Amino acid sequence: MMSFQRAMVVLVAALGTGGFADTALAQTAQSKSQPAKSAKPAPKAAPAPAKSAKGAAPAKPAAPAVAGNAEPSLIGQFGTWGAYTATPNGKKVCFALAKPSSSKTNPPNRPRDPSYAFISTRPGEKVSNEVSIMIGYAVKPGSEGSVEVGGSRFAMYSQGDGLWIKNAAEEDRLVDALRKGADAVVKGTSAKGTETTDTFPLKGLAQALDKLAQECRR
Repeated sequence: MMSFQRAMVVLVAALGTGGFADTALAQTAQSKSQPAKSAKPAPKAAPAPAKSAKGAAPAKPAAPAVAGNAEPSLIGQFGTWGAYTATPNGKKVCFALAKPSSSKTNPPNRPRDPSYAFISTRPGEKVSNEVSIMIGYAVKPGSEGSVEVGGSRFAMYSQGDGLWIKNAAEEDRLVDALRKGADAVVKGTSAKGTETTDTFPLKGLAQALDKLAQECRR
């Protein structure tokens, strides 16, 4: 089954909601276009995938198993961080979502899906500020990922293409570090042995989380 995080990422990208999704769609359009001649039309091409994806497979059919067809709503854009709410299966959730500013692989230029940082609050499950990374590939079995921020390193365990903090007791400390830090560096190893390093800017995250805290109280 598609994870809650992955379902929300798919829906946000499919709906083209907010700066994060518009950027993702524009990058997709540019990557599919020819160099030079097709580079300028990319901004006009970006809205088209949003409309077609909204009513086409595979984005929406994949989500109901987790999201119950709940469509996320952007309630604020703070730097690279979008603040969203949704009501999957009638239960309100709030989450912040961002893409990395840089992604590297070792060996270089290995193909992978985009990665996203995801911080969610789900009052119905009594979950607050759960940090996860949709890392964009199947993680090497038995391996750990990590998040480095503000001079501290946090071990992450893997499940599918996601990373979650290994020691749940450290999650509050991780969120506090993310609020105060400038960048978060996420490292992982794919099933094929490719090492990845993603850097997420943290400017705006504290404001996004504050906005979500207010929204999820309602």
